[in-house]
Formats: sequence, C-alpha cells, structure tokens
Amino acid sequence: MPALLRQLSGLGGCANPIRLDGHRTEYDLDTRTGEIGTVLHHLDSSTLPAGQLLTRCNNRRTTRCPACAEVYRRDTFHLITSGLRGGKGTPERVAAHPRVFATFTAPSFGPVHNRPSAAGRSVRRCRCGLLHDQDDDVLGAPLNPSTYDYEAAVLWNAHAGALWRRFSISLRREVAKRAGLSQRAFRDHARVSFAKVAEYQKRGAVHFHAVIRIDGPEGGDTPPPAWATADLLTDAIETAATSVRVDGPVIDGRPLTFAFGRQLDVRTIRSADFDGGQELTDRAVAAYIAKYATKGAETATGALDRPLRFLAELAQLDISDHAERLIRTAWALGARKDLAELRLRAWAHMLGFRGHFSTKSRRYSTTLGALRDARAEWRRAQAAVATGSEPESTLVLSHWVFAGTGLSSAEAWLAASLEPAPGTEGEPTRG
Repeated sequence: MPALLRQLSGLGGCANPIRLDGHRTEYDLDTRTGEIGTVLHHLDSSTLPAGQLLTRCNNRRTTRCPACAEVYRRDTFHLITSGLRGGKGTPERVAAHPRVFATFTAPSFGPVHNRPSAAGRSVRRCRCGLLHDQDDDVLGAPLNPSTYDYEAAVLWNAHAGALWRRFSISLRREVAKRAGLSQRAFRDHARVSFAKVAEYQKRGAVHFHAVIRIDGPEGGDTPPPAWATADLLTDAIETAATSVRVDGPVIDGRPLTFAFGRQLDVRTIRSADFDGGQELTDRAVAAYIAKYATKGAETATGALDRPLRFLAELAQLDISDHAERLIRTAWALGARKDLAELRLRAWAHMLGFRGHFSTKSRRYSTTLGALRDARAEWRRAQAAVATGSEPESTLVLSHWVFAGTGLSSAEAWLAASLEPAPGTEGEPTRG
C-alpha cells in the first residue's frame, strides 16, 4: 500500500494517467571508450505496485484533468510573461517595447440573450426585457433560434484561423505603411511579434485575445525603431482588423465572406512598475490569457470536450439546445463534399473551430516545448542525485507500449486520499 501511494503521488494529481508496459535499464558508460559497464538501475513495469508504469496524461483541458491543465496554464503564463517583461531566454528590454492587448470578436449571426453595458455604466436589460444574472444559462442563446444563422456561425469558427493569418499579414503591411517603408524594407527595421489564445463566447463563437509587440529587426534582442509607438501599433491593428476578409463557401446560393466583428478592443500594456494599480499590467494580461488556454468549447456547451463518433451521442450529453444545434449544423455541413477539407464532423465538438488554441510568432518568447524540456531536465537531474549516477555517464535503454488509460477503482480511491496538486484546490477552472 505505501509503495502504491508513492507511485500515485508521482502523478501530481493527474486524473487520467497513461498506462505503459515495458522496461527501462540504465548502464554505466565510459564516455572515453564508449564501453558499456554494469547495470546501474533496472525498472520493469510488472514489478511496480500498479502493475504498470503510470505517466501524466498532459491534457490541457480542465474538464479532462485539472492537475495537468494547471501545469499547462502555468507554462502558458510564463510564456506570455517572458514576452512582456523578459526571462526564459528573452531579454528584459522587451518590457520597454510598444505592446498592446487586443481582443478580436466574431460578427453577429443574430440577436442573443446578453447583459449589455457601456464603460463605467451598470448592466442594462436584455432585448427580451429581462435583466439576466451573469450565471444565467440562457445567456448566449438566440432570441429567435429559427432566424439565427447557425451555418454562418459554424463556418465562421472553421475559418477563424485563416482570418487571423490574413490579419497578421495585413498588420505588418499597415505598420510598414505608417513608417513609410516597403514590406521588404520593413524587415530590416522592425518585426511584429504576437502571442494569442482563442476563447469561446457564450454564443459559441470563437474570439481571440492577443499580446502584440513591435521589436527591432532581430526580435526582442534588438530595440524597436524610434517611430514604433503603441499608438502607431493600435492604429495599424484597428485598420487591419476592420479590412481583412476571408472568402467562404457558397451555401444554398449564398456566398459567405468572413470578417471580424465590430467589437474590437485594443489597450496599451503598461509596466507593473509604473501603473500605480490603474493601468493594464503585464501580470494581469498573462494571467488572463493563460486562463483561457486550458478551456475549449465546453465553456459554451457545458460538457462536450472530446470528438463525437456518432451524432446519437448527443442524447446522452448535458448541453444546451443552442450548443446542440451548433453541433448538429457542423455535423450536417461535414457531409458536404465541397466542405470536406474543413473536416467539420471531426471538429463538431469544437463547433467547427479547428485551429490551435494557443499560438505565437517565432520571436515572441520561449516555447512550451522549451519549458517542458527544462522541467524534464530538472527531474532527470533530481533522479540522478537520488541514484548517485551522472546523466552524461549513463546509457539508457527502454521499451514501452501503450496499455490503456485511467486508474482502477481502488487506485482512484487511494489517489483521492492524497494531497491535491498545487493550483488544483477548489474550483479547477479559475486562472
């Protein structure tokens, strides 16, 4: 029992670990001659208390595994933060570069229940005549489902990634135009870097939150030119966001074209050292983006966080009528040959969105892979200290095969008795 508890505690609270069969052997290695010496350590999965090696699932969704999602959220926080104030291989001078936090929304597909308000004013009544509570389940649902454009809503999600790519290209052109430079010359003077995350609104439409920064020609390692200001960047973003278009398919004789919605919010990011608690800070932006990196369409649908194999599965799911209709629309559109490349049935659970939830430009900051590698290297170093071996003087031979996922009922009962993983206590979806 104590050995099994130790094995389970090594999962860090993972709710759905991967089970592996196999073995791992470490040999002493002479780095000068390459000669393999004695066995330093041997691990066979059959000798482990659980009968198999258990590894973390590393799922980013809080609805699937709160503990692994918390690791992903923290990694995203550090990724965003390093691009705002430096660190993790990014110079600290980026904190002085022009930086903004921008939110890009989807257009309207029909009036929905909402809580309208203006800046500094109280919430007003919805068009339905009611004053909705912020947790009201009806929020985001159409006022008139029969006239709501479900096909355009699903296809907007499917084309949102392409629209962002078109915007990023247009933004560089707009910044260059304001600097009086050609596209070719712009590359020798400055570079636009960004990191973004996708979020679902209550109505099921994807919108984007992004940190956008102007650097010198070599990215964060070089200072931006004197003409690069937050105001110039804001103006370029507003122009690019309102002008970009992506042509969609023709549905029932109706050609669709996709653009961002009219609600565009661009705010300058100030350093936390000078904000006095009033300005938008680096930490607030990073925490906000990281929070949504661990969520998906389940924030709009309630429980659907994995692909559907059959449409009949919807009958067993606790989702809203609006979400169900979006999914059914995606499934129906997925049967059309002219839309085959969108793979809408494979992404029906995502309401048609098939892009990456968290993306960044190459020079913005570090990568999630680099953060994971650094964590793995630290764990290897700790293991080497515990076994008394040196990583550079050992040869590791291993062979593992997939044997399943999850915990047995007894293992789950024991895991529940362990202390919760840091950051997963209480409500798992809070950032």
